[in-house]
Amino acid sequence: MAISITAPAAERVLNFLANRGTGVGVRLGVKTTGCSGMAYVIEFVDEISDNDEVFEDNGVKVIVDKKSLVYLDGTQLDYTKEGLNEGFAFNNPNEGDRCGCGESFTV
Repeated sequence: MAISITAPAAERVLNFLANRGTGVGVRLGVKTTGCSGMAYVIEFVDEISDNDEVFEDNGVKVIVDKKSLVYLDGTQLDYTKEGLNEGFAFNNPNEGDRCGCGESFTV
């Protein structure tokens, strides 16, 4: 099982952590919500728990809880800019479909 992060996403995370002044990495997860069933969650991590799996890529620790890892295995976190829109993007090979608004997905 593996999670990766692109260089642009890693740079963005490291900038956020530096500005924040604290944190060991970024947590990726899923939660039940939306019209398709699940939504991605991303947050900064100050402490790693025993229930976490830690992946390190491009100098960033990516932390995923074991429950979410089933849905996120093989996912790559990217950071994209298109015109005025920019943000993190989850490239998840397990994703079966997305809702029309793009806020949730199914496996």
